Amino acid sequence: MKLSDSEKRDLINCIEKDIPLPEKYRFLLFETSNQVELKWNGKSSEITNIVLPFQVIEQVDEPRDENFQYFQSELIDSQSGRQLKGWTNKLIWGDNKYILSSIKNGPMREEIEKQGGIKLIYIDPPFDVGADFSMNIDIGENSFEKQPNVIEQIAYRDTWGLGADSFLSMIYERLILMKDLLAEDGSIFVHCDWRLNSSLRLILDEIFNKNYINEISVCYTGPTNQKRNFPRKHDTLLYYSKTDKYIFNLEKTRVEYKKSNLSTGRTSLAGRASDEKLLNFDKRGKQLEDYWTDIRTGSHIPKQIREAAEGYPTLKDTKLLERIIEVSTNKNDLIADFFVGSGTSAVVAEKLGRKWISSDIGKFSIHTCRKRMINIQRQLKNENKNWRAFEILNLGKYQRQHFIYDGKNPTDKNKKVEIDKREKDFEELILQAYKGVSISGFGTIHGKKGSNFISIGPINQPLSRNHVEEVISECLRNNIIAVDILGFEYEMGLFPTIQEEAKVKGLRLTYKQIPMDIFDKRAVENNEVYFHDVAFIDFKVHKNGNKLSVELIDFAVFYSQECFDKDSQLQRGRSKVVVENGEIIKRSKDMQDNISEKLITKSWTDWIDYWSVDFNYESKKEIIKTSLDGEIKEIWTGNYVFENEWQCFRTSNKGDKLELKSVGKVIDKKSTKVAVKVIDIFGNDTMKLLEVNL
Repeated sequence: MKLSDSEKRDLINCIEKDIPLPEKYRFLLFETSNQVELKWNGKSSEITNIVLPFQVIEQVDEPRDENFQYFQSELIDSQSGRQLKGWTNKLIWGDNKYILSSIKNGPMREEIEKQGGIKLIYIDPPFDVGADFSMNIDIGENSFEKQPNVIEQIAYRDTWGLGADSFLSMIYERLILMKDLLAEDGSIFVHCDWRLNSSLRLILDEIFNKNYINEISVCYTGPTNQKRNFPRKHDTLLYYSKTDKYIFNLEKTRVEYKKSNLSTGRTSLAGRASDEKLLNFDKRGKQLEDYWTDIRTGSHIPKQIREAAEGYPTLKDTKLLERIIEVSTNKNDLIADFFVGSGTSAVVAEKLGRKWISSDIGKFSIHTCRKRMINIQRQLKNENKNWRAFEILNLGKYQRQHFIYDGKNPTDKNKKVEIDKREKDFEELILQAYKGVSISGFGTIHGKKGSNFISIGPINQPLSRNHVEEVISECLRNNIIAVDILGFEYEMGLFPTIQEEAKVKGLRLTYKQIPMDIFDKRAVENNEVYFHDVAFIDFKVHKNGNKLSVELIDFAVFYSQECFDKDSQLQRGRSKVVVENGEIIKRSKDMQDNISEKLITKSWTDWIDYWSVDFNYESKKEIIKTSLDGEIKEIWTGNYVFENEWQCFRTSNKGDKLELKSVGKVIDKKSTKVAVKVIDIFGNDTMKLLEVNL
């Protein structure tokens, strides 16, 4: 570095006056770089590096147990139908920033490396600033528009709160984490459109250095009514590799020779020959260029494909993912999609014999993907082809802990004081969201709302029978007659017996679900957090010798999606569907401003989208892997994994009816615990446990 005396004085002057250095000193003071760097407000080099354990909340080994004769005996236990060994595919619910960081820095990284690493990452992030993430749900003959939940809205605000700057900050950090996870011969495809493709190209250039491969245009046609520009009729795939040793299966890039796909250099040939003759030009077909005209996206996808994804708005044609996966991976390779949406990438990976990891912040997205994956398993099963088990994971209570303690480990001296303060602050946040006030002088009672007292359950574990019994005892000592109990999770088997016990003693208990929306203070401040009553399941177990079957006999929910007290918002001659106190109502306004209502949900079964049975719950312990003293330890959480042995769910075929009774399952034990999981039309799940003696 050689600076003249005047340059040195100039530098000292800038430093003393605390003013920015002129741009030229960037090159005089530091080594020159050929790298072009994109700058935006809020850009930061800080990358999340926290490690949170993953909770396995459900495992799906096989699509329904129907006394099927297993052909993949090396993988599936012929007695139980459960996968014996090998990689289990992973569907993860949560913020992909924490998911990526926990994979990169945690024990799952070793599991991934044993599979050869991630060979392909495909992502389709929410690049449309005006995107609408609502979706239609069919209920009987009516259609209901499901709005994004608050967590999805918060993610959207974080992504677009400051326009493109916010989006670039969001995606920049995640792309850095993704690159680290790629195998040395791995590659990434980023799907975007005209809004941000130029900025994303620069970001990817910065992160992946010189390993740019292609910018692919995915072209489509449709109605045009532009007056000031050419119609925008293509999406963009940005294709990069981690190193120059990436997988590229050339023969998978070939398509049949046809007049419609010949480049201008072949126009004379196309004019003289028929499609049939062109096929003989090269039996292997022609190699694809970087513009694809045979792929459809979004609203251009055929109806039957869109219905298979439950109308999810970010659906992509399976043909697009087939091409990407086949070109850039081989059989049994591992692929990942951290904005999985409706699950198309996982579906195609399963069909093509690839292993997969998928994640999304939307709970309904995870549920849609679960149903699609089970359908694919059923299809493969019917075709006598292999499938893999998949597990559903989240960061659950560990993400709650991180939120409360801000990822910090207080010193021993101040540990209890700091922890108590943070937990008290969090308690106050919950009470504020619930519109209650804090009170003191009690052990299990934390606040009051109107005439009802409030008890908040534990942060790090399911709210147990012991907690409720302590609440009951304290209420009886203090002549309290009504308590709202708020919990993140509830111990299975808690209801309804303890409810009746409290009622007999003159105490009214109401159980409320603390939503994940509580973790955004903006949602609390804007009164956007809604606490719903815990859903209620009732079922019977039928015994025929040592064979059990389960019949679902009731399901009750108490949701409200919208407080529709401003009928003036409804335009004349229009109608709107809303959810109030567990009922879905169609509200209409005629030309004289008269409001009429029609009840859409006519039966408790209308609320059920999916239900499943684990006939032998508590057979598989929930084991988490965590790093202690530099070693990976396996720890039992005290909970169990729900092993999905039989399931039934609604499909896009309106002629299908929801079965309310499962098939029989042979149990070779004197007693078992049967668990039933119900998922409602919003994607929220509820479980109930029943002990059965044979």
